[in-house]
Amino acid sequence: MKAVLFDFKTAKEEWFDLAVQTYIKKIKPFIEFEVVSLKSNKTDREESELKKNFELKELQKKITNDDFIILFDERGKDLDSIQFSQQLEKAQTSGKKRIVFIIGGAFGVHDEIKSQAHLKVSLSKMVMNHLVAETVVLEQIYRAFTIQKRIPYHNI
Repeated sequence: MKAVLFDFKTAKEEWFDLAVQTYIKKIKPFIEFEVVSLKSNKTDREESELKKNFELKELQKKITNDDFIILFDERGKDLDSIQFSQQLEKAQTSGKKRIVFIIGGAFGVHDEIKSQAHLKVSLSKMVMNHLVAETVVLEQIYRAFTIQKRIPYHNI
């Protein structure tokens, strides 16, 4: 099985690039994994629907019916790390060819992507910078695999 994380980040920070590379390296022993940054367009806040529509089209080029889609969304389920690990394990045994993680852009994702998602997960009730959110996602994916494999990383 393969896994990919799609994002729409526009900012570039050295610390973030280092964090992404660190977690990709940690996750790869468990699953073939990559992070793919998709193109986003620059729009004003008043044009949030235009931005979501543009990002929908970009995602539709990348996802298929063979994907198990996990969307990180502020209105998603509140899961602890063990519950997230269990859900990730279900995704791995779902019969799908690939697990697709999606972090939406600044205005979230289009409702069509929300309806396609097999699992919607909330990271927090707090709003956070996209780079911080993605770092949290990567750490939780890594943590989930260590929980599954009983590797002493997660302290219960």
